[in-house]
Amino acid sequence: MTEEHLDRMVRDADPYRPDVIGHLDGARQSLLEEIVSESTPGRVVEPPQPRSRARRGVVRRFAGALTAAAVLTGVVAASTMLREPPDDRQAAPIDSPSASTPVVYSPVAMKAAEENPRLLINQPGWQATTVYGFAEQQGTIAFSNAGQELQMNWYPADQYDGYHASRLRVSAPEPVQVDSWAGELFRYRADDFAVMLRPRDGVFVELRTGGGWTRDEFDQVLAAVVRVDVRTWLAALPPEIVTPERVDAQAAKVLAEVPLPPGFDAAALGDLGTNDSYQFGAEVTSRIGCAWIAEWLRAKRAGDDAALQRAADALRSSRQWRVLHDMKDQGDWPEVFWEIADEVAAGGPPAGYVGALGCD
Repeated sequence: MTEEHLDRMVRDADPYRPDVIGHLDGARQSLLEEIVSESTPGRVVEPPQPRSRARRGVVRRFAGALTAAAVLTGVVAASTMLREPPDDRQAAPIDSPSASTPVVYSPVAMKAAEENPRLLINQPGWQATTVYGFAEQQGTIAFSNAGQELQMNWYPADQYDGYHASRLRVSAPEPVQVDSWAGELFRYRADDFAVMLRPRDGVFVELRTGGGWTRDEFDQVLAAVVRVDVRTWLAALPPEIVTPERVDAQAAKVLAEVPLPPGFDAAALGDLGTNDSYQFGAEVTSRIGCAWIAEWLRAKRAGDDAALQRAADALRSSRQWRVLHDMKDQGDWPEVFWEIADEVAAGGPPAGYVGALGCD
């Protein structure tokens, strides 16, 4: 298991959180123990991410790492300066469409924005590269700028104490503020930091560097993070991010030449929230794959050989789905999907497929 593999996998499980461990079934507890056993002594495990985050991990074998993709299953960086540092006031990045042309957002988008922290980095050069979780109680956006990465993760406020206890094992906390939002800074290494902001409006936020930072650089970025109003936050999303307004168009591209399972409702994809294209593709193909597997199991129980064959053929055809081929250079979700699809078509779903594909 590579260090990168471990870094990504452990973000899906924090063994120091009793509220998580207490709700694991046997299979998931065993996997958690496998992940933790491969960590270095004294390593503090990252908080869980929405299941799609793990789809970017280096997943090569089904029995362990593949299933880890779903063990425990707004924030935006502006690429241009804001005209004035906002404090939940109406403001927009310079040259943003919202600055001159009113944009109508759907109720779904507005609700998602209202319920999330809505943080911007008021500094040029930062761009959102990974987005997911806006339709859930927790979410993540990762930003990149000149080789540096900063993640902003938010979680329900009632989970703060468990995460905070884990962070106290990292280092002694240092008090900080992010746009008047009180928090604490923890030092993982000399070039790797995290800031936990105290719960507010039902959530708390953790900002985490990707390594390669100096403390001065991190302090400068923290000083540039501001909370903005809903429309400014939505307008700052780059065009490649799939917002609720863009779901229909992106879904049409993803579903092109993909056989749809019986009863599949493409309109229901609107509840996926806001995601980058990779995560959106993973979410959509997850639903399709899970539905085809459910149909295969139904047909098997009913002795419906024709339906069984259709489901097997559909899963085999995933090797030709353009959406998965477009994703394979960005992460290992296609390999995860293909391995499971092949096993189902060959005789039945493997143990752990529900967690690996996110079949709820």
